[in-house]
Amino acid sequence: MPRCSLSKTFFIRIDLDTPVDMLASAVFFTIAFLVGLGSSRPSLVSLGDRFSVENESREVRLAAIKRLLEVFGMEDPPASQGRGHKQPPQYMLDLYNTVADVDGVTKDPTLLAGNTVRSFFDKLHSQQVEFMFNLSTVARNEKVLTAELHLFKLRPQASLTFNRHHFCQVSVYQLLDNTKLNVSHGKKLVSSRLIPVHSNGWEVFTITQAVRTWMVDATSNLGLLVTIRTLAGIQLDMRTVRFASGQNHHHSKQPMLVLFTDDGRRVASPEGALKGSDDSLASPKLPLPSLTLSGPGHRSARSLDYDEDPERTCQRLPLYVDFEEIGWSGWIVSPRGYNAYHCKGSCPFPLGQNMRPTNHATVQSIINALKLTKGIETPCCVPDKLFSINLLYFDDDENVVLKQYDDMVAGSCGCH
Repeated sequence: MPRCSLSKTFFIRIDLDTPVDMLASAVFFTIAFLVGLGSSRPSLVSLGDRFSVENESREVRLAAIKRLLEVFGMEDPPASQGRGHKQPPQYMLDLYNTVADVDGVTKDPTLLAGNTVRSFFDKLHSQQVEFMFNLSTVARNEKVLTAELHLFKLRPQASLTFNRHHFCQVSVYQLLDNTKLNVSHGKKLVSSRLIPVHSNGWEVFTITQAVRTWMVDATSNLGLLVTIRTLAGIQLDMRTVRFASGQNHHHSKQPMLVLFTDDGRRVASPEGALKGSDDSLASPKLPLPSLTLSGPGHRSARSLDYDEDPERTCQRLPLYVDFEEIGWSGWIVSPRGYNAYHCKGSCPFPLGQNMRPTNHATVQSIINALKLTKGIETPCCVPDKLFSINLLYFDDDENVVLKQYDDMVAGSCGCH
């Protein structure tokens, strides 16, 4: 039986007694099918192009996220991303709400002396009054401003012979030698104060001196020891004055070290003002000269056509940054995103005060309008006030960090 091969996989079986018209139809529909199949299946060239575009898009995304991490002072996203996190300390949540609005924008830049606040939980989880904090996530170039030990005082268990007005002396020592806790040269006093025996709640002790020592030499970090004595110097029963430990008490009452630092990234100019752009600091605006010109070849200012659509002139427009879309929602606690805003529009002559022009922009606009010098463009619409934002996030060691980042939000726009 004769057989005609059209391809390696498609064949037409032809009988010798098959009518010619039927044979022609069979050939026609087979060819049509193959042509249609070929048109629906992407060629190797088109697949290669798509693969190249996808690769390029992926590379651009990775490069963009890497650059954004650099803006936030990080090389890589924290390793804690995607894990089940503990509840952030209430102190850190309250501090964030104090310094930042709902979008994370700084309410008052003077509320924090530095730009970073870190919280560390005790690593010993001891039932005794000994505490250890791992500070390895703090960069060596960060300047330690203040360090605080936060202890939650519990209600006394035993019946007390003291009345409500009596106090006890709580002292915090930096350990110098773990084998000599009861010897004076085995520890160094860093903080001490009186607290009411019957009180309960958070007590804060400043231990800046000890932490600065640890930052210089990490091997010197042997922990802290807390002693509780009467005003006469007698050590109190541990059931009388108790502090919550990380072992037997709720995580919301765990001993915590709070560290206030500055990483040196804070700009020198006042918050919200770009150099020379603040209305209160800038010199008076130059008056616009009269452009009524005489002589041949010149037109009056009235004849110049500078009509502009008000909606196209320099203005501030929304620009929302969504951390979830970027893939950062796993480690950022607050905010979920923020409105960075952006500046868009033209700066047509004459520049009105509503465009917040600098003197230089005013002069440049005049030169451009008069065509006195070739190649001089109109001023640009750019931010003239910038505000910082605050991030509350988990770091590599599951510690909660509050950090301020300067120049992240366009507060207003002007022609420059």
